[in-house]
Amino acid sequence: MQKNDQIEIEITDMTDEGSGIGRYEGMAVFVPCTAVGDRARVLVLKVKKTYAYGKLLEVISPSPDRVENDCPSFNRCGGCVYRHISYTSELRIKQTKVYEAIKRIGGVDLKPKDIIGSDSPYRYRNKAQYPVAGDGALGFYAFHSHRIIPCSICALQPEIFGKISAEVTDWIRENCISVYNEEAHKGLLRHIYLRLAEKTGEIMAVAVINGENLPCADDLVKRLLSVCGENLKSVQLNVNPAKTNVILGDKCRVLYGGEYITDVLCGVKVRLSPLSFYQVNRATAEKLYKKAAEYAEPKGKVILDLYCGAGTIGLSMAEQAKRIIGAEIVPEAVEDARFNAKLNGIANAEFICADAAEAANILSEKGLKPEVVILDPPRKGCSPELIKTVAKDFSPERVVYVSCDPATLARDIKLFGELGYTLIEYTPVDMFPRTAHIECCALLCRAVAPKPLYRETRKALSSRVRKISVMCRLSPKSLNFLRAVNR
Repeated sequence: MQKNDQIEIEITDMTDEGSGIGRYEGMAVFVPCTAVGDRARVLVLKVKKTYAYGKLLEVISPSPDRVENDCPSFNRCGGCVYRHISYTSELRIKQTKVYEAIKRIGGVDLKPKDIIGSDSPYRYRNKAQYPVAGDGALGFYAFHSHRIIPCSICALQPEIFGKISAEVTDWIRENCISVYNEEAHKGLLRHIYLRLAEKTGEIMAVAVINGENLPCADDLVKRLLSVCGENLKSVQLNVNPAKTNVILGDKCRVLYGGEYITDVLCGVKVRLSPLSFYQVNRATAEKLYKKAAEYAEPKGKVILDLYCGAGTIGLSMAEQAKRIIGAEIVPEAVEDARFNAKLNGIANAEFICADAAEAANILSEKGLKPEVVILDPPRKGCSPELIKTVAKDFSPERVVYVSCDPATLARDIKLFGELGYTLIEYTPVDMFPRTAHIECCALLCRAVAPKPLYRETRKALSSRVRKISVMCRLSPKSLNFLRAVNR
């Protein structure tokens, strides 16, 4: 097999990134936009020693999982990878992906509970971060690149985001706004960042700039108001002069409205700033947090919530818990978490500004002994040092681990296992339909040493030993052996 060959293969599996896998002459061939069960004609694009990459030319015989693709940007913008198969098939693939990671990497052959899907795979995202192309169009980066694919209308985003995107593009072009070029590190406007509080309808729009001021800002606000009406509650500038791939800088300035918008999650009012972490799929996040609460059994317990963000997971359990302690490294998120506790009249929650490992050490030195530790780390998972602190210093009854990467979850489950914690149950949760991403909520429990026999039981056993010795005429040596076993 060589580059530019056209081959015919059957797709038998899927990669973690959503590409189909077929075999040709014993070699694996990875082909995007294919489905398990497809018979396909493929153009070979690249050949390595043990595998190759291909491009789909024709579906000769379609998989029963196939559906009609409904997005013109599919396989170009780097977002969706499963728009060509049914949502039921996607959930099955993701459930298998989690199980295989737990078994292969974590070393635990325990099947997951049934995956929790989203109510709809459409319009579920409450946040969009649009890079700005040189011609002023907003879009998304192509897969594994920083090439911008114009995409003002996205089936994952609320319809209002598409209207805002089109209006912002007109504003950029009509006012000749300078657009940032990341290679030259010149130009002004880098990203347009939008947030929607689904429960309240409040909208936030943020212009991320390589500078201090934005020309024609009043006109931008006027145009946004014409599209959003009274739902527009905040327009801000975010200053990011750094030569970096990180989208947001540290400094924000209000152009219109307030500094925050407010949403409601699991009955808890949540204040959101531009820098706050918040789950992008609110409806499914409620399902995820309810599962976390089910695993935590928070009633009357002290709960430590590491990587707490704006405090949403911990605060959703505060009514039942004895005490909530949250830790987060982003100061603005900690401020939001404290405000959210006050906003909801929650007096038994406190929040620390520190990274998870540092906060764990601080609390350990103070002698804090939480009965439940909640972990919701970024994609890279937890450090071995943090896991050791949780398992050895805190030694909670339960660890509830919310993960956005099955591989790092499995790795950390193995580390917890080496420190005496057993994976009891885990549930995949599809927070990001049509993409390759999958969340998971796992429960780990501390192994408990067997309790000593009650005194009454020991007496009964001693009596039985004496009876056995009389009936069987045991020698003194045998009798001593039975007594030793009884101890």
